[in-house]
Amino acid sequence: MSQAQTKSRSTPAEDILALEGINKTFGDLVAIENATLTVRKGEIHALVGENGAGKSTLMNILYGIHARDGGDMRLRGQNVRFNGPAEAIRAGIGMVHQHFKLSPSFTVAENIILGSEPMKGAGRVDFARAEAETRELGRRFDLELDPKAIVAKLPVGLRQRVEILKALYRSADILILDEPTAVLTPNETRELFNTMRSLAASGCTIIFISHKLREVLAVSDRISVMRRGKIMRTFDNDNVTAQDVANEMVGRSVLLRVDKSAARDIGKPVLEVRNLVAVGDRGERAVDELSLVVRAGEIVGVAGVQGNGQDELVECIAGLRRAAEGTVLIDGIADSADPRSARESGLAYIPADRGGLGLSLESPLWENLSIGHLPAVSKGPFLSARRAQARAGKLIEAYDVRGGGMFAPAGSLSGGNQQKIQIARELSREARLIVAEQPSQGVDIGAIESIHKILVAMRNAGKAVLVISADLDEVMALSDRIIVMYRGRAVADLASDETSYEEIGRYMGGLHEDAHPDQAATESQPAGQTANGIDG
Repeated sequence: MSQAQTKSRSTPAEDILALEGINKTFGDLVAIENATLTVRKGEIHALVGENGAGKSTLMNILYGIHARDGGDMRLRGQNVRFNGPAEAIRAGIGMVHQHFKLSPSFTVAENIILGSEPMKGAGRVDFARAEAETRELGRRFDLELDPKAIVAKLPVGLRQRVEILKALYRSADILILDEPTAVLTPNETRELFNTMRSLAASGCTIIFISHKLREVLAVSDRISVMRRGKIMRTFDNDNVTAQDVANEMVGRSVLLRVDKSAARDIGKPVLEVRNLVAVGDRGERAVDELSLVVRAGEIVGVAGVQGNGQDELVECIAGLRRAAEGTVLIDGIADSADPRSARESGLAYIPADRGGLGLSLESPLWENLSIGHLPAVSKGPFLSARRAQARAGKLIEAYDVRGGGMFAPAGSLSGGNQQKIQIARELSREARLIVAEQPSQGVDIGAIESIHKILVAMRNAGKAVLVISADLDEVMALSDRIIVMYRGRAVADLASDETSYEEIGRYMGGLHEDAHPDQAATESQPAGQTANGIDG
């Protein structure tokens, strides 16, 4: 299906919403500065920008979560100011947050009616009516669900349907979707886009917050770009390209594709995981007899919906979690399940949790860059601050870390520059294996470009690179091979240039015949869902 076909078929003209000169500060931080945005009735309007650009803050002002400091807001031609989400909901605005606001132990119907319950005599909730209204609402908007299903037992894509129906039950005709595809498989994303187009065709207005440009171009009618709290430009999604939008987001030209040639001179195995079993924090079998190999001179990506054992796998490799069964070998040496042994075996580890695990945010950059490098920055048995600082200065320059010198605390840097500090520290070691977990998480497009170049350079230098990412675009772009995890198992090992989003999506959702076929029909492809990928 072409990009033109995937967009809303409505022909909106009337402005239903206008934000003019909106300002918001938090202490000394200017979060929103003179932001002006108009949204038309019945359109899918994408709001994009780098992390921290102000997208969610602006929508939280619209939804009544934050009070604006200045500017005007008009809804259907009337000036409005909401003193909380309840007022926004009564005005016909609904918001589906990135992290769902559902009660997992309640049924679908109970979640949808919560706070707006239909009542019968003696102050009792009319559950029969609630279930009937839920069923009718689902049929009307082609979002059918079992009203009696327990939400905790639903796959993520159907939980999102519950959130959307919850807003529609309250007569919302403006829906704000905040990063709605962040936890969806490609198949579930396709279903969400179909829903969005259907809602727009029925007259509902959708504001779609996302950082995934391919998806934005596939589904939106217009695209507004935010940078540093300002609306920089609004594009009609006819002839605009991802490059146009990305350049406006960053304020300069950026390279969107990963510039890498085909892998050459792939060497011997550096990482070998053999029949690994790991128990999760809740006592579940999080990794289930998983085996994989990463060789010198290749990047292997791990794809999968979050919560399918990726975190536990990485923790076992890094020595942060002890395996219940199986073996992890780095350069032929068995990892004895502690971080020091893993590093001595040749591991460089870039964790997803920068603030909690990767960096000491209160400590200066030179101290963060010295962790794990004591022999290089010591004089005899003692740390040499002079040597450590000289070495840190060279790394800060080599890895283009911006936002502060070596004495600045790590917490004062942007997410992208914090990530560069982690990478500089880890990759300046003599490591044979690089494990990069969510390398672009919370990082702007310009920093992503730099980080990807570094990882490809490591691969070209003969290192083995394992990338674990929830962003399928990133996995597809970086990897030579892709391992797909589903329910703790490696259900596919695919050459990146011989596969597609659709095929990977089927494995991620358990829809492929090799991926637990007994569970696929009941848990990963409920009635009404298809096994198609994302258009566009």
